[in-house]
This record gives sequence, structure tokens and C-alpha cells, in this order.
Amino acid sequence: MEREFDVIVYGATGYTGKLVAEYLALTYPGLKWAMAGRSLTRLEAARNETGAPGALPLIAANADDPSALKAMCQRTRVVLSTVGPYQLYGEPLVAACAHTGTSYVDLCGEPAWMRAMIDKYDADAKASGARIVFSCGFDSIPFDLGVWAAQQCAKAKFGRSAPRVKGRVRKMQGTFSGGTFASARATMAAAAREPQILKLMVDPFALTPGFDGPAQPKGLLPEYDPAVGAWVAPFVMATINTKNVHRTNALLGHEYGADFVYDEMMIAPGLGEMGKAAAEAIARMNPVGGDKGPAPGEGPSREAREAGFYDLLFIAEMPDGDRVEAVVTGDMDPGYGSTSKMIAETALLLGETESAGGVWTPTALMGATLRDRLEAKAGLSFRAG
Repeated sequence: MEREFDVIVYGATGYTGKLVAEYLALTYPGLKWAMAGRSLTRLEAARNETGAPGALPLIAANADDPSALKAMCQRTRVVLSTVGPYQLYGEPLVAACAHTGTSYVDLCGEPAWMRAMIDKYDADAKASGARIVFSCGFDSIPFDLGVWAAQQCAKAKFGRSAPRVKGRVRKMQGTFSGGTFASARATMAAAAREPQILKLMVDPFALTPGFDGPAQPKGLLPEYDPAVGAWVAPFVMATINTKNVHRTNALLGHEYGADFVYDEMMIAPGLGEMGKAAAEAIARMNPVGGDKGPAPGEGPSREAREAGFYDLLFIAEMPDGDRVEAVVTGDMDPGYGSTSKMIAETALLLGETESAGGVWTPTALMGATLRDRLEAKAGLSFRAG
């Protein structure tokens, strides 16, 4: 598909959009790309702020202007969208991409909206050849690829996939931005208005229409986990990550098995009663609760992003007690420093490869190629054995 641009960053004036633009400008000087958003004045300021070339094309396109979105999509191979909450602003762009055969990536962690987009646009995307790929940041690439890596190791060692995988956050340092806060608040407001949304939020198979798998661990209470020899606590992003993992399994023809069970928890620091107390304290925390939080456009400083990191463990357990493990690490704060690199590299890889249209997960669509790309370019590491 020959088009004017390799990628357009839509939402380039926002906090994460500017991080993506800065990364592309510094890392890929020969790339054919553009910055897009609602205001040319703000786009000009963002272009200067991010160190992008002064001649870099700028495109004004409002989320409520379908003709402008369609015209924008027709100019590029891939649209990279950081404009959330996606449930408020995202559908017109997904529709434009699906109808014009333009591939799309975003950072969405809003499962009810994602399910609605699957139901409405999967067939259109398959017909046009558009690859619609949600959740291309910390939620949910490291977790989805971590499960995939553990399963590849299980197949190599035992000749079959593991029916049970545990995802455990061992260490993580980072904060969330105003965009994340706004998305969480929008989801809670929508769930209060529409009970069906709450039903999807608690359904681990919400993103696998037509398939309802076995009962899954809820992960809502602290517990002692003998697999890691420590107390574990609820992990705030498990709600979206687990759904994406199950969608990947479905898109891969249930490569992990139709009886696959997966959960995510955070390992609490400390041993014995100290670990239990820490797990209970973590369980009481709600990082996006209350009415006060950072405004959209705000986020951690460069120093905080560079000081951040994450270390994720995935344990694939076989019925006879054998197991293999995979470890995924990232070299910057998960939500923003690492996420901006992940989504940028995912978008570029998508534009460089050909595959069938439809609504995909990054892992189901690109698998080993994406893992290798993220290790080479985005500061992630994957180890399994």
C-alpha cells in the first residue's frame, strides 16, 4: 500500500503524543511521518517542543469531523492514536481506518469500548485490509507477550502449551498521567450509567465474542501464592491485561487450549506477616479513586520516566507439576517512557509488514517479530526457560 506517510501520530499535542513524536524524531530521521490533532497552533508548538523537523507536516483533524479523519487516514499506512479516553473520542477514527484500509494502533485500556469496536468494525476491517490493534503500551504488550513467551517455552520443553499461567508483577516503578486518570473516570461513569458495561468489565472473556472459557481466578483479594513463595495482591491493570491475553489465545485458534486459565497479581514486599500486611495494604489502594488527579496533558517528569522500570514474571504450570518461567523487563517507567517506545515501534512494524485485516492484539498479529523488535529498539527484554 503506497501512501504519503508511514505513520501519522494523532493526538501529538497531548502528553503521551509528544513523547511518541519526540521518540520518532530522535530515532528515525528518515521516516515519512506527520503530526495530527485538533489545532494547528498547538501542533506547531508541539513540533518545536519535541525537536521534530521544522518542515514536518502537520494535519488538523477533529474527532467529530468524519471527512477530515477519512482524508487523514487515506494519506498514511498507519495511524497511531493517543487521543483518549477512547470511549469518548475514539470511534470515528477507528471507523475511518476500518473503511479506508488504514492500519491503526492505540493505547486503549477500556475493554467495554474495545468490545464495541470489535463488534462494529471487525468485519469492515477484514474487508478493507485494515489492521486495528488496541492496547499497544504497557497494557497490554509486556503481559500478553510474556504469556506467549512462556507458552512457547512450554511447547518446546513439554510438547504442548500449559493450561495454567500466572502473571506476577515482581517490581515496578512509575506513575500514571492525566490521560490514564481521565480514561478510568470515564469508564467508571459509563459503568454507572450502563450495567452492561460493568458486566463486561468483570468478564475475563469480554473480548472473545462467541467464546466463554473456564472459570478464572478473580484476583480481588490478597493471598499466599506458593508458586512464588510470597503474598500477592490485586494488580490494577489485570482487568484489561487478562482480557487481551484471552483474546490473543482465541485469535491464535486457542493455541493455549480452550481450557486455559490466567491471572495477574502483584508480589507484595516482605515475608510472612510483613508480606501479608503489605499485600492487604496494596489491596486497599485505588490509584485512580477519588475526584482529584492529574489533568489530561500532565504526567511524570523526564527524570521520573528514566528512573522507572518493571520486572514481570510468568509461570507456566503443567498438570503434572512441571513448570517453565518467562521474565519480561522494561528499562523506563511502564506507563509513559516505555509505553511511548512500545507503541511507536509497534506502529512502525505494522506498517512494514503485511497481514490480514481485522481487530487484532499485537501478540496475535506479530508475535516473535514484535518481541524481537521491542528487544532491539524499545528497551524490553524477554527471557524464558
